[in-house]
Amino acid sequence: MAITIKNEKHIKSMREAGKINAEVLELLKSYIKPGISTKELDKIAFDFIKSKDAIPSFKGYGGFPATICASVNNQLIHGIPSDIILKEGDIISIDVGTYKNGFHADAARTFPVGNISKEANKLIEVTEQSFFEGIKFAKVGYYLYDISDSIEKYVENNGFSIVRDYVGHGIGKNLHEDPQVPNYRPFGKKGPKLIKGMTLAIEPMVNFGAKDIKVLQDGWTVVTKDGSLCAHYENTILITEEEPEILTL
Repeated sequence: MAITIKNEKHIKSMREAGKINAEVLELLKSYIKPGISTKELDKIAFDFIKSKDAIPSFKGYGGFPATICASVNNQLIHGIPSDIILKEGDIISIDVGTYKNGFHADAARTFPVGNISKEANKLIEVTEQSFFEGIKFAKVGYYLYDISDSIEKYVENNGFSIVRDYVGHGIGKNLHEDPQVPNYRPFGKKGPKLIKGMTLAIEPMVNFGAKDIKVLQDGWTVVTKDGSLCAHYENTILITEEEPEILTL
């Protein structure tokens, strides 16, 4: 495992990418309402990122055809934007990456479409809060899987399940770097010790029902096997001597 430690110059570039990434998610939030298609949201994101002299990290990555991953209801991650129209009561997870000055940032949110059920709302809130429970341990002196353990416990204590097939990751010059960041503690392990200058994309992926998932025939879209709702929340963070710095908020 080769974990790259970032210097001040690297971090400055990642802050710039992170700021754009945060802004694009805020912009998309203002457009998410019944009647809009996920393809329209994708174009809004693409145009905004390009207007900032940045590059969409996902477009073309491994052959992915779009700027954002747009995953609706029982779609967990990697949903391909299309002519699907959002309707009242849906929830949508948007994952987006930005590349600027040689470095990437990566973040995701799950948004309500109009008025949603109490259950869907709780799922979104717990998924988001689990990220913040996890980063209480994103400090020098702790171990990586302390973050993972905290996320898992919070999610399961709220009656939901953590997806184990997909994980967070290191990030920097490459969109995906070492280490992998699971949202559960691999049995009896600590993981690498956290060091100042590490940059991580921490991303709880949470199912309302069972943890099992499957990939659709398009080779990208990941859905819950039982058809239950799911949510995704992610930020790129920097390990410092003090509290972690969230680069994508």
